Amino acid sequence: SKEKKRHMGDTKHFCPVSLKENFVLYPGLYEHAAKYREKIYYFSTSEYRDKFLKNPEEYVAHDEPIQAPPLRVCLLGTHGAGKTTSARQIADKLGIFHIQFEEYLQELLLPKTKEKVGPHFDKEPEEDDDKMTILSQELEDFSQIMTKTETKKSKQ
Repeated sequence: SKEKKRHMGDTKHFCPVSLKENFVLYPGLYEHAAKYREKIYYFSTSEYRDKFLKNPEEYVAHDEPIQAPPLRVCLLGTHGAGKTTSARQIADKLGIFHIQFEEYLQELLLPKTKEKVGPHFDKEPEEDDDKMTILSQELEDFSQIMTKTETKKSKQ
C-alpha cells in the first residue's frame, strides 16, 4: 500500500510560532501537529499549537517564503588555539557577523563594575620591599652556611 504524501507546512518540521516570535528554528513534535489549509504544521509545544490555531494567518507564508534565522556558529577551544582568527575568517567567508564573546561581556560589565573583569585584568599584588629584603638576606645567610659546611667537609 502506498503512503499518502504529507503536505507539510511552510516551515517543514520546524515550529512556525517559535520561528515567528523568537526567530529560532525549533523542531516540532508529531504529537503537537495541526492541519491548516491541507498542510500539516508541527509545533514545539501544545501552547504554540493553540496560539497558531487562534490566528494561523500570522504564522503562515503569504507571498514569499518565511525567512530562516541567521546562521549561528560557536567556536570553543583552549587559550591561544586560534578561535578568534578562525571565527573572523569563517565570518568573512560566510558573510555573517562576528561577535567575540569576551569583548561583548566586558562591554556589558564595564558600566556596572567600572573596571574590566577576568584573569587577564586581575591586578598584580604589589610586592612588599621589606619582605624582599628579608628574603634576600636569608638567602645570603643560607648560602654562607652552605659554603662553610662544604669547606669543612672538603678539609675532612
